[in-house]
Amino acid sequence: MARPRDPEPLPERPPSGLRLSRLAVGTAEVVVLSYPVAAQAELSRLTTAESEIVSLLVRGCSNAEIAAHRGTTVRTVSKQVDSVYKKLGVHSRAELALAVAPDR
Repeated sequence: MARPRDPEPLPERPPSGLRLSRLAVGTAEVVVLSYPVAAQAELSRLTTAESEIVSLLVRGCSNAEIAAHRGTTVRTVSKQVDSVYKKLGVHSRAELALAVAPDR
């Protein structure tokens, strides 16, 4: 049987921008710790089309709405969204919105 790995050592300080959120899940309260990723620096890696996609995504547009706005297919938009997620290291529209939001 494999021996469990030792845990990673804790950093001396919490990450910059550490946030604590409390969420109600049914009758339970869940505490979530999060911090912004370095997505702001990665925005320059996006193509012009991907930048427009990000702008429309954070406004709440669906892939179909984006496709109609840009004159492309939903499949093209879906592939561009996947590319944006990969480049920025996010996995959802909510993470994307947090990643590109200006610091407050």
